[in-house]
Amino acid sequence: MVAAVNVLDPKSLIQTFGLIGVLVIVFAETGLLVGFFLPGDTLLVTAGIYTAAGTTLAHPLPLPVLMIGAPVAAVAGAQVGHFLGAKYGRRLFDRPRSRIFRQDHVDKAEHYFNKFGPAKAVVLARFIPVVRTFLNPLAGMLEMSAIRFFVWNVVGGVVWTETIILIGRFLGDRVKGIDKYVLPVVALAVLVSVVPVLREVLRGRRSDGDKTPKTHQPTGRHRR
Repeated sequence: MVAAVNVLDPKSLIQTFGLIGVLVIVFAETGLLVGFFLPGDTLLVTAGIYTAAGTTLAHPLPLPVLMIGAPVAAVAGAQVGHFLGAKYGRRLFDRPRSRIFRQDHVDKAEHYFNKFGPAKAVVLARFIPVVRTFLNPLAGMLEMSAIRFFVWNVVGGVVWTETIILIGRFLGDRVKGIDKYVLPVVALAVLVSVVPVLREVLRGRRSDGDKTPKTHQPTGRHRR
């Protein structure tokens, strides 16, 4: 009897659906609002690990196909998200609050879009879970042109997928039996991949702080 698939467990997903499952989930997580809860970074790191020989996967995933297919799925998914945002506008986000959909997800994406500007936000959002799902339709809603979005979508999609897959492959080649400890290893790998983004976000916050007007403090001295 086949055990139920855990959609939040990248190892379970890959062992059940293989390469096609990875590509479909990357597409859904970046293009469909309902896919924001799916594993993105963790799935790609795990997929990279499973391209190495000697893992518990019966047949290793083909690295060249994964390196081509993952960015294509990520770019295509984001383009769909942008199209939906441009077509339906704010109505796309006007839905009752629930456990799955929360307005603060949209607010967070809009915050990064306004803070870093459209181009930079599209690239950086790739490395921020949830934000990368909501920012794409938000860019369409805020009238970022389809051509400009496509250019930066390709840049972000390629850098995000290739970087994380290669981190996984590197770990799979260097550490024997690593797939037995996927979750802690993947968490560490994802943390390493988002360090540049965290640095950029913190730099942005510092610059905002520097722009805050300083109130005049009385010296306590008065002329008589």
